[in-house]
Amino acid sequence: MVSRVLIANRGEIALRILRACRTLGIEAVVAYSEADRASLPALLADEAICIGPADARRSYLSAPAIISAALVTGCDAIHPGYGFLSEDDAFAEAVRAHGLTFIGPSAPVLERFSSKEEVRRLLAAHGLPTIPGSGLLGDEAHALEEAARVGYPVLVKPSAGGGGKGMRMVRSARELAAVLPICRSEARAAFGDDALYLERWLEDNRHVEVQVAVDRFGHGVHLWERDCSIQRRHQKILEESPSPAMTAAGRRELAERAVKAAVAAGYENVGTLEFLVDGDGNAYFIEINCRIQVEHPVTEMLTGIDLVATQIRIAAGEPLGFTQADVRQDGHAIEFRINAEDPAHEFRPGAGTIERLNTPGGPGVRFDSHAYTGYDVPPYYDSLLGKLIVWGQTREAAIARGKAALAELVIEGVITNVAIHQALLTSEPFLAGHFTTNLLDRVGAAAFLAGAERA
Repeated sequence: MVSRVLIANRGEIALRILRACRTLGIEAVVAYSEADRASLPALLADEAICIGPADARRSYLSAPAIISAALVTGCDAIHPGYGFLSEDDAFAEAVRAHGLTFIGPSAPVLERFSSKEEVRRLLAAHGLPTIPGSGLLGDEAHALEEAARVGYPVLVKPSAGGGGKGMRMVRSARELAAVLPICRSEARAAFGDDALYLERWLEDNRHVEVQVAVDRFGHGVHLWERDCSIQRRHQKILEESPSPAMTAAGRRELAERAVKAAVAAGYENVGTLEFLVDGDGNAYFIEINCRIQVEHPVTEMLTGIDLVATQIRIAAGEPLGFTQADVRQDGHAIEFRINAEDPAHEFRPGAGTIERLNTPGGPGVRFDSHAYTGYDVPPYYDSLLGKLIVWGQTREAAIARGKAALAELVIEGVITNVAIHQALLTSEPFLAGHFTTNLLDRVGAAAFLAGAERA
């Protein structure tokens, strides 16, 4: 087991990793940018070290700064969290070359799974159905030719990243020609790679993902599925499990096929296989995320398994420590991403000082956040302030607990998206379990907010 971990990330995930380290008896050092000097993870860590200015390219994305910080503070491992360098195989190799443990998949595994387009073919060869799509796109003429072959509408996707960045749905050749340079620019800025590919767009689809964990000895388990269909601009804002769109037999089959394919393809550590599910219940593999997910607490609430601690143990060379028979799916859990953004104005992000923060509690309620009263929300990074996770024995009980917890949550001084979550919990599509990935964008947040006011 490792003894001292450098946490090379920020916000709520840095605090989450810090807490996992403490449960394992491991010392934790938080690497922070100048903008995060007063962040809660930096304040609570055993030690904290500044790695650069607010600009992420010179701090959280600077491999030399992070590795130097680990060596200077006597760490023997680095946890990259999610985003930033978490899926960068060159960084993982540099960490190994300096005698440190990278907490995540090894560099060869990350390299193998680095291209989404190539991973689709790899997992298809191991039994997972995929949506018709293209290879990597060349120039505009090649992109138009591939789109015509795949069939409109198509989704333009970056090969090297996720989170909705660089993604656009287009319905015509004219639209495609217009968005290609924009998508390339966004992908290059976000991931350092402007490679794109196409997928056929499925109207009214569900986004369902399967959590897996595989040790270096080839022992793998699934930890069931999460439904991440509530999105705005291809970015998730609410996740739940079990998926209301799947039967018990359907979710078991999907989860078992996912972990079998991941093990066969040589995956290692904690990861998530993502699928789109069409109106007939057919699931299509789209990508694998080789890191911890923002929504991992949903799975932890249902299974009782600490996924971050599992990451650390696997990276340290330990066996998984539990079998598929040990993984339960108990009750229902929902996660609300609490962002500093205004749902009434196109989810415009905000910054400022949190003047008052009151967090909910009680049985079946968890709030993961780096925020506190007096905290200055910086404008340089994503808008995530925290995650409210609720559990109930049934979906109805979880929804009721979610309503109560959201009403108890008070954040003053910055605008948040709490209102859209409250509106969703009273909307007919959500209550009926019929939400799709494009519904919020198609109907508009304003319509949901207005419906909540009338309710």
